[in-house]
Amino acid sequence: MKLIFEKSVAGRRGVRLPRCDVPIERDKLKGLKRKELPDLPEVSELDTVRHFTELSRHNFGVDTGFYPLGSCTMKYNPKIGEEAVRYQGFSRLHPLLPQLRQGGILTQGALQVIYETERFLSEITGMAEFTMQPLAGAHGELTGIMLIAAYHKSRGIKKTKVIIPDSAHGTNPASAAIAGYEVVSVPSDKNGVMDFSEFRKVIDEKVAAVMLTCPNTLGLFNPDIKKIADRTHQAGGLMYYDGANLNAILGKCRPGDVGFDVVHLNLHKTFGTPHGGGGPGAGPVGVKEHLREFLPISLVVKRPDGTYALEYNRPKSIGYVAPFYGNFGVILKCYVYILLLGREGLIRAAENAVLNANYMMEKLKSYYHLPYDRRCMHEFVLSANKQKKHGVKALDIAKRLLDFSFHPPTIYFPLIVEEAMMIEPAETESGETLDKFIEVMIQIAKEAEQEPQTIKDAPHNLDICRLDEVKAAREPNLKYVRVA
Repeated sequence: MKLIFEKSVAGRRGVRLPRCDVPIERDKLKGLKRKELPDLPEVSELDTVRHFTELSRHNFGVDTGFYPLGSCTMKYNPKIGEEAVRYQGFSRLHPLLPQLRQGGILTQGALQVIYETERFLSEITGMAEFTMQPLAGAHGELTGIMLIAAYHKSRGIKKTKVIIPDSAHGTNPASAAIAGYEVVSVPSDKNGVMDFSEFRKVIDEKVAAVMLTCPNTLGLFNPDIKKIADRTHQAGGLMYYDGANLNAILGKCRPGDVGFDVVHLNLHKTFGTPHGGGGPGAGPVGVKEHLREFLPISLVVKRPDGTYALEYNRPKSIGYVAPFYGNFGVILKCYVYILLLGREGLIRAAENAVLNANYMMEKLKSYYHLPYDRRCMHEFVLSANKQKKHGVKALDIAKRLLDFSFHPPTIYFPLIVEEAMMIEPAETESGETLDKFIEVMIQIAKEAEQEPQTIKDAPHNLDICRLDEVKAAREPNLKYVRVA
């Protein structure tokens, strides 16, 4: 394969970009040519554009409305990140381009982005090193547990258990189980955090790790984290940080400073990259110094001459966890987001996220049951138990919100709260948006008392009728029917 260089749109600035030209061996194509033209629809460009534009209007996204999806941080994505990934110097790179020879200078910018993003994330979390390979949060979790397993194995110590609180994300026990560990669940106490007295009963020398989300899925900070970490380390275990909720503590608390050994982050939650719709995501994993040698290959290193290269000579590495170097476009958007906000901006983002959540919680707790009435972090969990007395469930409230063009919050999670509604406003929403959502939630609470059937029949304003969820799950009909 030869490289042909052509001038790009940015050619006026002297930028020259690669294009691959692969010669076709036509002899090998004999016998493959169609005898008849394919039966493809003949559609004009205008009709095609209108078709896909109409489809896009059926989607809900952060750009079109408020998306208070608890535990997922569905915040606005700055468009400067989208512009950056369109630069042809990035978008037209191929991962097999050489690093340093035969025109390899073309890859230096991308390698620098990966390297500097790793350094930024290490500083933000208090870790020694990061791998950018994992392609999603759950993928990062599995990578982190594999690193922990490799660490214990290298020391010749057999560990069989992983401790996880009952409020954890469902992927936590799944990741631990896939890695071959027995999952030990610890209940929450009256304050909504892992019960420390119950934790002390199960921590022993067989525990490989303790997996904690900080703040937890109730949006609450556990004041016993340092004690939990100290006790875990005394037993020879490691502390794993589920970084899904890092958005709440950016610049305020570094996981590494309170005892965590392994961290996974969701770049598509905390650092302003697109989230939802099936991806792509990114779940980079950071480790303390004693776990560095086990990180996946390859790692980007900076050479003494200032160039960047990929390092493969890592005998104790757990190997590859993804093709190439991770979802580069997502990493690049994270890099741009961090540079855009800077240190003070990241801290302010966390402060505003916490402020917005507490403001909304205080306004709504008189109308809905608040199972843990204490200051929250970036999200909070209400219960529809008050409304359930009138026959209205969390699912009904979620459906009713659609009539007001609001995406529903997370419902029925965490599992430890009956009729849970998990709300996260994020820092990017204005006070006007929060007030409108609060107003609608209060209206729905009143409707539950006065005219509950209105909520149970919702949504009313969409072009589809209320589905029977049980029937839809058991007898799925994938044909879309438009209801007049």
